[in-house]
Amino acid sequence: MQTVYDWVTVAIFAGLAVLFLQRSASPGEPQDHILHYVPPELGCAFANYAGNHGMGLLALAIIVAVIGYILHILRPFRGRS
Repeated sequence: MQTVYDWVTVAIFAGLAVLFLQRSASPGEPQDHILHYVPPELGCAFANYAGNHGMGLLALAIIVAVIGYILHILRPFRGRS
């Protein structure tokens, strides 16, 4: 954990893990599938790799895309129904 890319991508990954665990433990039928979490997790890995290899703009673009995916597809701030 030496670069900002390490910290940012690990924080996003940890947030995804908490979101998945919270949703899988909530009562009722889960609304999202485990496969919905694969693209942002892979995005975190690629962003970290790109950032650590001198491709900062690419890493930033991937991180923005990952956050957009999380907000649009996984909707972590949706209200309870």
